Amino acid sequence: MRSRRTRRTRHAQALTRTLTTLARPRASLAATAAMLVAAACLAAPDGAARAQGHAPQAQAQGRTSEWARSRTSEWAQGHASEWGQGPGPSRACSPRVSIEGFSDALDKGDHDGVFTGNLSALAVDRDGTLAALSDRSVLFGLTLRDGVPRTTGAVRLADEQGAALDAEGLAVERSGARLVAAEGEPAVRRYDRDGTLRGRLPVPAALRVAPAGRARSNQTFEGLTLRPGGATLIAAMEGQLSGDGADAEGRPLLRLQTWQRERWHRDDFRLGAQWGYPVDAGLGVSEIAAAPGGRLLVLERGFTAGVGNTVRLYLADPRRAGDVGGVENLTASSGARFVRKSLLADLVDCPSLGASAKQPQPNPLLDNIEGMAVLGPARGGRLRVLLVSDDNESARQTTRFYSLTVAARP
Repeated sequence: MRSRRTRRTRHAQALTRTLTTLARPRASLAATAAMLVAAACLAAPDGAARAQGHAPQAQAQGRTSEWARSRTSEWAQGHASEWGQGPGPSRACSPRVSIEGFSDALDKGDHDGVFTGNLSALAVDRDGTLAALSDRSVLFGLTLRDGVPRTTGAVRLADEQGAALDAEGLAVERSGARLVAAEGEPAVRRYDRDGTLRGRLPVPAALRVAPAGRARSNQTFEGLTLRPGGATLIAAMEGQLSGDGADAEGRPLLRLQTWQRERWHRDDFRLGAQWGYPVDAGLGVSEIAAAPGGRLLVLERGFTAGVGNTVRLYLADPRRAGDVGGVENLTASSGARFVRKSLLADLVDCPSLGASAKQPQPNPLLDNIEGMAVLGPARGGRLRVLLVSDDNESARQTTRFYSLTVAARP
């Protein structure tokens, strides 16, 4: 009798031949075939740790299965046809980041009369499509049709009093519920897919906007991400708390707040550790996204009038960071261990790919990039990452999607 592993292997080989044949008229779909085969192999419990190539096996299996899910999403399949065939010398932003392309298809558009700009966050939905959050309190569904991003629905969100949110961060739970970070208070709320409010998470008093806390207006929760498995939620403050200083290198120290899912009440989160994050001077954190191995992708962004945007992508490692929730003033001498980070790319160094800008920019490709989602693995051990810019409903800015591949291992 053939083993299950043998049958899976032969099935994967047959799938490869079929998809490769279908892809011949469009060679870019070969990458999709490879991703589908890899997903089929990685779905086997004994294949996950082998694919990761390191122990412990149980941990590797958990991470691989989570990240493999979006290999077969329509976004991963559509990227090849829309945005090229992967990284090459002309598409390199740095040795670790390449840009496959961009799309302005949703710029200044609408969905059933709802403006499709002001996009501040992205998250992969449970069915492999995307959810996109507008900071004008609207949640959009997104899909690819003929390789072009399109909206599939629009749901308005409101707080407990029925007021609109300054919505900046988004994460989707396994149940399909949406966790939405609002910058005004700040707050993290849970919504059903239809926009029904189901509750909110606790927030430390110090992170509230003054005078209730020590945060500055419009400088609170800007990024939100769930780690694979859904047990840990992380929010990033955009700016500093009053009284916090800089690290030994002079970089301002922001705070990342975590929550842990309750073991016996799976819809509830309790407050977890808080980490100090050193942001580049003059920039703020605009988004974070969970990466394999407990790390984070961090998008730092700034704007200078007459010059344009600065956008940098970092790989951050909080695993050895100390809990600074009880530290009143973060400074180099506070004795705390802060999150470590390494630069993946300054996006000003990306090729412009023929993009145009509506206001001065150091690279016409750039705009006010605020949203980021990891779609799944790409070729060569990289991650496929999608970014989106917030046009602020301005004629001088653009709603633009960016497709990147990122080498996220140190």
